[in-house]
Amino acid sequence: MPRTKEEFKHINESQVTITQLMLPSHSNFSGKIHGGHILNMMDQIAFACASKHSGNYCVTASVNKVDFLNPIEVGELVTLKASINFTGRTSMVVGLRVESENIRTGEKKHCNSSYFTMVAKDENGKSTSIPGIILTTKSEIRRFARSIKRQEESKNRTSRFSTKVFKTDDYLYLFENSNSKIELK
Repeated sequence: MPRTKEEFKHINESQVTITQLMLPSHSNFSGKIHGGHILNMMDQIAFACASKHSGNYCVTASVNKVDFLNPIEVGELVTLKASINFTGRTSMVVGLRVESENIRTGEKKHCNSSYFTMVAKDENGKSTSIPGIILTTKSEIRRFARSIKRQEESKNRTSRFSTKVFKTDDYLYLFENSNSKIELK
């Protein structure tokens, strides 16, 4: 089937930024914003960025490493920035950055960064091809290369701990100073 979409797009064509005021309804019992609320916002902006790039509905295939670096307070502005870092045949890695800003002081905090792998779907729910990205800076090349390496490392991690190849004795040293007790039966 011939492609009707552009073969390649510039990264800035699909970048998305959103800013939202954090309300008391978004907070947990300690007055900080729920991590789940932030994850929901991250998923939404990853969807918007990937859909904008691909021209299709997209679904989240995986999320790579979400570290909550700084708490977000009620009353702060939260800004999420999304950009395509990598394109495969039907999938793309969306790089996300979350920052909060204290409205009164202007202080900004980096709250987290994450990578969402999104897959484009056609009207029948089947994975569909997407445009590639045009890399124009060393930073964009670095992000693309990092995504390839992250995928390779993920495959190695998965295979190394597969039940077919995992050897318990090879990993017992890891438990020597851990807060665990092994009682094999």
